[in-house]
Amino acid sequence: MKKLIGFVIPLLFSSVVFAQTAGGSFMIGSPQGEFRSNVDRLGFGVQVYGTLWSPSKERPFTVGLNVGYLIYGMRTERRPFSLTIPDVNVDVTRTNSLVNLHALFQLSPFTGTVRPYVEGVFGGAYIFTETEVKSYYQSTPIASTTNYSDFTWSYGAGGGILFRVAQDLGDVKTLYLDLKARYTYGTEAEYLTENGIVINPADGRVYYFPKKSKTDLLTFHIGVVAYFN
Repeated sequence: MKKLIGFVIPLLFSSVVFAQTAGGSFMIGSPQGEFRSNVDRLGFGVQVYGTLWSPSKERPFTVGLNVGYLIYGMRTERRPFSLTIPDVNVDVTRTNSLVNLHALFQLSPFTGTVRPYVEGVFGGAYIFTETEVKSYYQSTPIASTTNYSDFTWSYGAGGGILFRVAQDLGDVKTLYLDLKARYTYGTEAEYLTENGIVINPADGRVYYFPKKSKTDLLTFHIGVVAYFN
């Protein structure tokens, strides 16, 4: 996971620095199809993107980069620190997550206060389960590990509406409220669910029970988009 973050953050930072449009949103994710049969719950996360130029009447399309992070399962338990130190308890948090990186293609032919748009994405997603151990009084993890991970290709399309909320804010030419939905088709991957790890209390052995399916996802977004000068 650290290698992935080390790759994504510089790439995202460079895309935002040179972008003429940048946005971010909170998102709710609903697994679809085979994915939903294994993960029958809503996920939550964030996404950010930047495009190389702002859509206009003369050039109504744009291209850019989109990065999203979604948590589709989380569980925290109080457990003894170890079999040999059972009188010290720690918080063990297991998080099931998905990070996607997509090339973004957006078409926004309208101008004005309200701007409908459509978009397409193509890229991939890293789906993984990570466990962290924290003491009761500290926020920094004592230890963490990635239990299971896989990669899946993904592509999809969506649409939304921009509502203008402000203009001429320094370097920001126009600020919009962004409401949209997107459907992404994910290829087959192996992943863990909230009940995918079983620990034998007698000897502390860990058993993994991964699921395998396509990873289609429907997401709903609310956020802001800035068009720069």
